[in-house]
Amino acid sequence: MNVPNLFSAEGGDTFDTYDEFVPDSVPEPGPFIADHDVLTGADHLATHRLARSLFEERGVYDMTFGYNLARLNVDRRHPDAGFRYAREADDDAVLRAEFTPTTEFCPQSDTLTVGAMRAFNGEAHRHEYDLVRVRVSPMHQEAIAINGKLKRQEAALRDGEEIPAGPAGGSF
Repeated sequence: MNVPNLFSAEGGDTFDTYDEFVPDSVPEPGPFIADHDVLTGADHLATHRLARSLFEERGVYDMTFGYNLARLNVDRRHPDAGFRYAREADDDAVLRAEFTPTTEFCPQSDTLTVGAMRAFNGEAHRHEYDLVRVRVSPMHQEAIAINGKLKRQEAALRDGEEIPAGPAGGSF
């Protein structure tokens, strides 16, 4: 019986490795990133390694699976879920990150996307982007409300406000 070790760096039959871009293991680019410079190959891998590190540091964990949210991208059991990234078409200093949850009713999507936005923008000294914009895929039943919250946070960041302290899912 092959029982996957969710905490191992490599994945055996359940997980891809972090050093290989496997298009079949990540979601298709959604509308938030589709018309921008979608990252693939080495560019996707570099950005995702950054996400993995920031999520670890900031505690952006998927409690359902018990692992760093970035690990969802290499989990073969959920090939249509995870993060995709794009450089904004009109501004290379802006990264777009779109999160596709495993189900349209994932109860953690709000907390996870807010946490991802805070991790990326709260550690801006660790990457080349002035702003990282995060959205949840429109397939999620609460996408409009979640993305509205993320837009308000983004506006506050553009206005130079600090990222609020507190739980990732707290209101903004």
